[in-house]
Order: sequence, then structure tokens, then C-alpha cells
Amino acid sequence: MIALDGNNLTLENLAAIARDEEKMSLDEAALERANASRKTIETLMADGRTIYGVNTGFGKLADVVIQPEQLKQLQINLLRSHSCGVGEPLSTAETRAMLCLRANVLAKGFSGVRPIVIETLLEMLNRGVHPVIPSRGSVGASGDLAPLAHLACVLIGEGEAFFEQQRMGGGEAMKRAGLTPIELQAKEGVALINGTQAMCAVGGLAVLDAEQLARTADVASAMTLEALRGTPAAFRHLLHEIRPHRGQSEVAAHLRELLAESEIRESHRENDPRVQDAYSLRCIPQVHGAARDTLHELRRVLTIELNSATDNPLVFPDTNEVISGGNFHGEPVAMALDYAAIGVSELGAISERRIERLVNPDLSGGLPAFLIAEAGMNSGLMMAQVTATALCAENKILSHPASIDSLPTSANREDHVSMGMTAALKFKQIVRNTEQILAIELMCAAQGLEYLKPLRPARGVELAYQKLRHLVAPLKADRVLAPDISKIAAAVAAGAFDFKS
Repeated sequence: MIALDGNNLTLENLAAIARDEEKMSLDEAALERANASRKTIETLMADGRTIYGVNTGFGKLADVVIQPEQLKQLQINLLRSHSCGVGEPLSTAETRAMLCLRANVLAKGFSGVRPIVIETLLEMLNRGVHPVIPSRGSVGASGDLAPLAHLACVLIGEGEAFFEQQRMGGGEAMKRAGLTPIELQAKEGVALINGTQAMCAVGGLAVLDAEQLARTADVASAMTLEALRGTPAAFRHLLHEIRPHRGQSEVAAHLRELLAESEIRESHRENDPRVQDAYSLRCIPQVHGAARDTLHELRRVLTIELNSATDNPLVFPDTNEVISGGNFHGEPVAMALDYAAIGVSELGAISERRIERLVNPDLSGGLPAFLIAEAGMNSGLMMAQVTATALCAENKILSHPASIDSLPTSANREDHVSMGMTAALKFKQIVRNTEQILAIELMCAAQGLEYLKPLRPARGVELAYQKLRHLVAPLKADRVLAPDISKIAAAVAAGAFDFKS
């Protein structure tokens, strides 16, 4: 069981909770902090203080003071009015990640909610009550309002949820799970919907997939290098020690491991007239490494954000203050997601260029046209490269930064927003597209190796080849390729070709 304390959640913890349904509890120290935070709110209210979101309206309506007898209804109205998302729901894993992240933020003890609110969120996770959260509708400031409102509605027995693989009303799901919906008190509604937890849930799970994808890209490129009888000389440590970017060095080391003990390399070491390979082979460490560095940066930003207080206003028990600020603004996450989207898109772009070299007889150094015998009668892998090109084109469009497309909302009170959820959703799509591109490269590279037998490829490449051949047979004549690509892409997504380094 993972104990949430608001300070130490990792991306790996998040994946265990979201995907593996690890159970959760609330850390004792977090419980004490939540109690202190709540007491501060109650004390200030008893003193007659006017506090944004506690006894005022929201956004442009912040100047409207709400009477004490209306405070509970104010919080309910907030959740109802903000539950206006559209589009397909987030996946179960993404929804679970959102629940976890919202509970973790509240557990920091700066939000003024009662511990029972946090504990009920955790029990929703533990018992499998998963709110239906539409994926569109957030501009990423004041955080992910609409997605979080849909999540919070189930907490109060409204909205919709999935429970035991059935979609039903939120109240019914809570009842079937043996949970009592929360009756919100002052401040608790706004505390549930301010923050970056939707973009962090989607982006957090996607970056783990992208990190795996980056390692898989090294494997695919090593297989292609062998099939094209390229040279690993450009991966020597001497080159990379004098340009010590972290990602570049990691990739070069990974390639040296993958390409060790190659009969194919030894067969052309002495009599190969080529001096150097094309960029898509020779510059793998530089391009893959730069992509890895974008993911390193996204991981750094998300690790901070997972454990940050992103509510508004925030409660400081030690100084008896409630301060309105902008910690809900998703700009740090949005920009990091946009940066990583460019990086993963480039993994797909250079992979497509290697695919072209494999299938093009003018570039492949002796491999048959489109990697098929009797080319002409058979088209072989011609159209697989076209599919990769189509995916690359889509990735290029999706790589346009969302974070620069601010549009004002709330009568211009919220006049600069992050578009962080858009950044997260398109980053996730780029990762899915690039899984398909790398699946095509793996398929083509393995086919290329068929024509170099009986020479054996390098140790790491041979392992990847054998894994692929357990999924699809060599192409001897034209067949429908879509099922092959689908099988390999699923294996890529599952980490079958993730040889870590």
C-alpha cells in the first residue's frame, strides 16, 4: 500500500496506482496537516473574514459576497456549473491518476479541506469508483477546472462513474462501492477543482510510455543499422565525451551495447568503400539523445508538479493566512509537454527516414526493392513506409505548441491560460503514433536481416529480431500488413523491445 503524504509521490508510484491498481492510504502527518489547514479556514470564517472561493463568487464574480447560509450550496453549484466537459472520457488509468493526484495535493495541507474528503478520494480509488471525465474542456488555468469538476461530482454523489465495468450515476456507483458521498463544506468545492491534475495525469502516464519508446527507438535503429550494413564507429565514446549532452551519451552507450558481437559488421569491416553513413544512422545519438533530454526535462517538471500545492486560495496555518495566487496555472507543465512532444515527434521523423532507406533500393545497399522477392509482382513493404510518413505528418501538426495559444476566459479575468490539457492530449497522441512508426521500422529492419543470413547480427539486435519473429513471420509474398503492424505496435507499447540502458 502506498501512503500519500503530499510530498513524495513519484511517476512510478503514479503508474502503480493508475495501471496496477495499487492500494492507497493517507499518511498520518498529512492527516494532521489537513486538520490544521481546516481549522484555519474555520477560524477565519468565524472572525468574519471575506475569503475568495470560501464566501465569495468565483472568477469574474469574485466580488460577490455569499451569505453564510448559502456557503454549502455555493460549493455544490460550483461543481455542477463547471462540469461541462465534452469528448471521449479519459481512460481508466488516467482517471485513477487524476484521483491520486488530487488527493496528493490536498494531503499537502494547504487547501483547507477536511481529512474525510481526502480519505474518500482514496477509497474511491481502492474500491474502483472511476468518475467519467470528458477529455476536452480545460484551458489549464485556473487549472483543469472542467475535468476536476466531473471528478468531484462523483465524490458528492452526482455525475457519472464506471464501477465494475458498468457506467452509471455517480451516486449509484458510490452506493454499490459502500461509500458515503461527501457533503461539502465551505472552501472544499473550489479546493477540489483548482489545479493541474488532469494534464499531469495524462502527461505523467504518457511520459513513462515515451521514455520506454525512446529506448525502443535505439533498438529499432540498431536493427536498421545492421540490416543496412552500417558502421557503429560514430557511437564510440571518444566522440561523445567531448560533447557531453546527457541524452546523447546515454544513447551512444546503449547503441554500443546493442551492436556488440556482430557477424554482419565483421563481414564488411575491411572492404566497405563507404566512409560514413547517412545522418539518420550516423546521428542517432544526437537526435535520439536530444529527444531523451526533452523527456528528462518533462520528468523533472512533473515530479515537482505532482507534489505541489496548486489550489487557490491557499491556506497557511502557521501564519493564519489565506493567500490568493496563481499556483493553479499550468504553464510550467504545458511548456514541458510541448517540448517533449517535439522530442518524440523527432523520434518518429528519423525512424521514418531509416524506413525509407530500408525499402528504397537506391539507398539500401543491395537489399531488394521494398524488401520483397519478385518486386513488381509483389509490392512488399512499400506502403508500410507510406503509413509511417502519414503518421509523421500528423505528428508534425500535433507538435505545434499548445502553450503559446492562450485565449482569455471568464470575462477576461483569466486573461492568459496555459492550454496544458491540450498539450498533454496531443503529446499522448504523438507517443501513440510514434509507437506505430517504430513498429514499422522494426518490421522492415527484421525483413532486411532476412537477406543477410546466415550472418548473425549483433547480440542485442538478434534478441530484438527473435522477439519480433515470435509476433510476425518473414514476408515472402504480399499479405495484409495491418495486423502485423498492430501486433508489433502493441508489443512496443508493452515494452517488449525496451532493452534498458
